[in-house]
Amino acid sequence: MKLSVIYNVFIRDFRKQKKRITLTLLALGWGTVSIMLLLGFGEGLHRQLSVQRKGMGENIVVLWGGQTSIPYKGMGKGRRIYFLPETIDYVKRSIPDITRVGGEMDRWMQRVERDTVVLSEHVVGLTPNYEQMRNYIPQSGGRMVNDRDMELRRRVAFLGWELKERLFAEEDAVGEQILVAGVPFTVIGVMKEKRVMGNYSGMDRDKLSIPLTTFEAMYGDPWLDNIVYQLEDPSMVEGVEKQLFESLGAKYKFDPTDDRALALWDTIATGKEFNNVLIGIKVFLGIIGGLTLFIAGVGVANIMYVSIKERTREIGIKMAMGARRSYILTQFLIEALIITFFGGFGGMSISYILTEGFKRIPIESDVLEMMGRPTISLEIGFIVIVILGIMGVLSGLFPAMKAASVSPVESLRYE
Repeated sequence: MKLSVIYNVFIRDFRKQKKRITLTLLALGWGTVSIMLLLGFGEGLHRQLSVQRKGMGENIVVLWGGQTSIPYKGMGKGRRIYFLPETIDYVKRSIPDITRVGGEMDRWMQRVERDTVVLSEHVVGLTPNYEQMRNYIPQSGGRMVNDRDMELRRRVAFLGWELKERLFAEEDAVGEQILVAGVPFTVIGVMKEKRVMGNYSGMDRDKLSIPLTTFEAMYGDPWLDNIVYQLEDPSMVEGVEKQLFESLGAKYKFDPTDDRALALWDTIATGKEFNNVLIGIKVFLGIIGGLTLFIAGVGVANIMYVSIKERTREIGIKMAMGARRSYILTQFLIEALIITFFGGFGGMSISYILTEGFKRIPIESDVLEMMGRPTISLEIGFIVIVILGIMGVLSGLFPAMKAASVSPVESLRYE
């Protein structure tokens, strides 16, 4: 069977039913646009929220000291667990599976001055590896706190990008002097702007970060507010958590089974739940778009039934001259696929043009920054092509089976 013959027959039939087929093509195009834009919105939302989730750090767990709830070796319950800076090295030595571990100390509402600007800000003492763990990436021309700053207890400050705007406006901040609680500090860097979904000790954009050792000497505070550790392999998070309770239980004298002695925020588990929710949203949006496309598929089936009815005598003549039923079946099935292909291809083209054009429109909106812009990926294109193929086969199969079952004798008498 030559495809050129089928195509010519399709064109001839199109001219006879121009209005009906045109409306069906428009319905197919609209259905394809609907499912692609909905899936594109879900993909854009997934990508944007994934970026924001990673802004706080990948594969990290935040650890706080809790309060014992089980008596242990003659000590009663209700004891508070406090971490010292030395706990950071202890955790790293005790649990080799932890890639990085650091800690921080906090002070809120601290007086920060620069010339005539006086602010009340959040000051944080932290370890240098926050640059990798928590994505404290400096802007060009600056740097983050380093190991040398820690050793020498230097009075250097790393600013969140919005704090920098409040202190320096459009001026360059790196190398400038500020006062923190009346003590002079040199600004060594400004954090790159990033999107962060969730936080545990205030927003990164507003923090003034200094070396942990400098913070301890300045405020005389020996206690860490929290510890953050990072894993290379996220599948080891539960095993590491068990080891953490055992090693810290031995150090701070609490029962390793006491789940209230330590408080943890496992961002790895949270991330898995978050991904499952986003996948559910994408599936839901795909179902809505798929139903719209299904209605267009019913239109294709109707077109094919009408075409068979009008070409009953033609089918009978072909079968009387020796045409096999498989030939008739294939002919009408391919015609249905042609209609589906043209409608679907048009809808996919329009969807791609709309999404790419929308990306290039410079719209300043917090909602868009949070939700992302619709994105058509290769995966979405493949899914839509598969759906169109299945729908084209189903919408053409039953009419084609009816055409192939026509009796040559009865069809030749058909008026």
